Amino acid sequence: MTDPQWLDADEQETWPAFLWTSRLLNEALDRQLQRDSGMPHTYYMILAMLSESPGRARTMTELAEIVHSSPSRLSHAVNRLEEAGWVRRTKKGADRRTTVAELTDEGHAVLVKAAPGHVAEVRRHLFDPLTREQMLEFRETLHALLASLDPNQEAPCARGEG
Repeated sequence: MTDPQWLDADEQETWPAFLWTSRLLNEALDRQLQRDSGMPHTYYMILAMLSESPGRARTMTELAEIVHSSPSRLSHAVNRLEEAGWVRRTKKGADRRTTVAELTDEGHAVLVKAAPGHVAEVRRHLFDPLTREQMLEFRETLHALLASLDPNQEAPCARGEG
């Protein structure tokens, strides 16, 4: 067994900065959506992915993959979205085993209302602190990391879907 290749000083400074930035950004987005729209960021992402889907619908399996959620966690979230009237579940035609989640008109209206505040928060925390050049470099860095983490390009952004 070989010794681990420990992080050097620069890497030791970069790693926690990345962890904290990711965590604090997600928390800020969640707080803003809870405050302004009464929903967690996870619900917003489900609604957004459905809105961008053909017919504003996806199978639960496809939706779980797109939002990187376990089927049970997604089912729980969709239950809540269904209770709010924002999503409806139906069976896929003759295949009674496949469940389809569909964004309702009410859910679409909620998403449209929530989107400007969400985008403003993303801009405020992610883009405004960076110059255009820094943002483009950051995007290239993220694509390099994504290629390593998602070599099959399963993430929606790797396929040009989000």
